Amino acid sequence: MKSGILAAAAAAVVFGAVTGAQAGPTLDAVKGRGFVQCGVNAGLPGFGNPDSSGNWTGLDVDYCRAVAVALFNDPNKVKFTPLSAQQRFPAIQSGEVDLLSRNTTVTLTRDTSVGLNFAPVTYYDGQGFMVNKKLGVKSAKELNGATVCVQAGTTTELNLADYFRTNNMSYNPVVIESNDEVNAAYFAGRCDVLTTDASGLAGTRAGVAPVPDDHIILPEIISKEPLAPAVRHGDDQWFDVVKWTVYATIQAEEMGITSKNVDEFVNSKNPEIQRILGTSPGMGKALGLDEKWAYNIIKTMGNYGEIFERNVGTKTPLKLERGLNALWTNGGLQYAMPIR
Repeated sequence: MKSGILAAAAAAVVFGAVTGAQAGPTLDAVKGRGFVQCGVNAGLPGFGNPDSSGNWTGLDVDYCRAVAVALFNDPNKVKFTPLSAQQRFPAIQSGEVDLLSRNTTVTLTRDTSVGLNFAPVTYYDGQGFMVNKKLGVKSAKELNGATVCVQAGTTTELNLADYFRTNNMSYNPVVIESNDEVNAAYFAGRCDVLTTDASGLAGTRAGVAPVPDDHIILPEIISKEPLAPAVRHGDDQWFDVVKWTVYATIQAEEMGITSKNVDEFVNSKNPEIQRILGTSPGMGKALGLDEKWAYNIIKTMGNYGEIFERNVGTKTPLKLERGLNALWTNGGLQYAMPIR
């Protein structure tokens, strides 16, 4: 008798999974207005940066566009709100933005007391230090007594204090709210050192430094900074859409599916590929999306590797290696949950 009850319960779970998700307020609101309101960095080359014509580019920007494609099959159905480190959490909490995709580190307090739900990590990072070559510094252990420029309201401040305390070194912080002003202070010589995520240092050196080759990023990485998009607590369906958008790009790369060859996979007999491309229905309905949601993302935006290389990879001004951001099959940390 017990086995019959369990079978019935299992059948109910399966039935619930294929009949679609409960309607969620954010998804309904986004569909109703016809675009995603996305909070991004005000100007970090490679991650979130407007060009002279106001066109936004970057890895974080591309994930905003990928969510728009999942919903509307149109990467332009998104409006960008540039946010400082201090503005970003009030903006997502208040509903000013639907999605925060702004090089934000996943932490316990942000996940709980700030009220965020984090999607999968889109960039595994760590905090580093940049100095002018003329200082002759080769290691962060040589920075005792240095003046350090750091942005207020970030995990960077805490990590900086922890690192110098742990290594019995002193430093003089120059704490500034605006990222642009922090960078300007460093390049004007107000401080010896600029500290932030290593990817941010690479972007700043490539896109802001008057002479990029005058500056070096020191080898020490002093923290774990997993960067991920975030949504508000309390709306599981919207969280699911954002979360599985990221997973779809990672899974596509693992399967060898790219923006250029995706149509060659449409007739695949592989059940996993059929599910992700929507030729075997069910996944789209479970998310409240079109069955071709993942196909559209891959076709329009590319897989994770394409997004990475286009924005921050070795052929861009940032010249970043995949490193920890390689697929798990290649020794990295990027790993998608099964789409089934």
